[in-house]
Amino acid sequence: MPCHPARARELVRRGRAVRRFSKGVFYIRLLDRMEGAVQPVAAACDPGSKREGYTVKSAAHTYLNVDADAVTHVSEAIKSRRYLRNARRCRKTPHRPRRPHRAHGGLPHSTRARWHWRLRILCWLQRLYPVSMFVVEDITGRPRRGRRRWNASFSPLTVGKQWFYAQVQQCGALVTRKGFETYALRHALGLTKTRNKMADTFWAHCVDSWVLAASAVGGTVPDNMAVLRLSPLRLHRRQLHRIHPARGSVRWLYGGTRSLGLKRGALVRCPRFGLAYVGGAYPKYSHVSLHDVATGRRVTQHADPGECVVLAWNAWRTRVIPATGSRIAATTRVAS
Repeated sequence: MPCHPARARELVRRGRAVRRFSKGVFYIRLLDRMEGAVQPVAAACDPGSKREGYTVKSAAHTYLNVDADAVTHVSEAIKSRRYLRNARRCRKTPHRPRRPHRAHGGLPHSTRARWHWRLRILCWLQRLYPVSMFVVEDITGRPRRGRRRWNASFSPLTVGKQWFYAQVQQCGALVTRKGFETYALRHALGLTKTRNKMADTFWAHCVDSWVLAASAVGGTVPDNMAVLRLSPLRLHRRQLHRIHPARGSVRWLYGGTRSLGLKRGALVRCPRFGLAYVGGAYPKYSHVSLHDVATGRRVTQHADPGECVVLAWNAWRTRVIPATGSRIAATTRVAS
């Protein structure tokens, strides 16, 4: 169970715990205690097309709110890969023979990537907190008459959802809520949701995930509205070279998991550029590129890999959003 920061510092000072850091979250690991009483803790997920909300909560405290970007680049990457493979078959270059489309378990690659990203976040939260219950808003689609393409898109959605539920049930108890149930719970507590779904605030997506978690373990008013923003790093691991050739029809090497010995995406500290994560490499001058941890913008292309001190392996970009103003409607607020 989470404890007060002062107690955590005292446990570390006495040598009873060690410091740990994971995806922007600081925690401690006890060394002399293997068991103890824990309170019911629930992790809730509010899926979305662009942004998703997650909340870890017990009856008394809200431990963490996460606003994560959804994985939306897979479908375009599959189209680009198909185009490049078809182009190679028309040239005198080595290529593999044509093979039929192979979906993993009947799931398209984009659908599987979306649901697998949500499963990764829930499993990561369960490693940090004693989560015993998962609450997920159930996504449903309504078919339309005469819209064949629209209706066909709901089949992968349903298959991916069922696969996700089966994986979550292996980690703990699963409770699903419909969208109208989430709205009724939020309205009963007097909480309002902003219409700007891309806003970096608790009231965009985390308010729904908080309501879902509160429906399982209890709670009437959000006591922690700070949000941890998560964005997955897009690493081109298997791409051999750049898509567009440079001057002289030269295709520079591109892709891979290493940049001059440093793992791409790793958090490093450089004396000249501070805290950043590793991007691509510039082999001509033996330099690597560094990117800002919060925004992902490139800081430099000329960082010396010998000056970079590796702090942690990382595949997500994180930043903290402080708590914003209250959006509790006084007319419908329910007393505890």
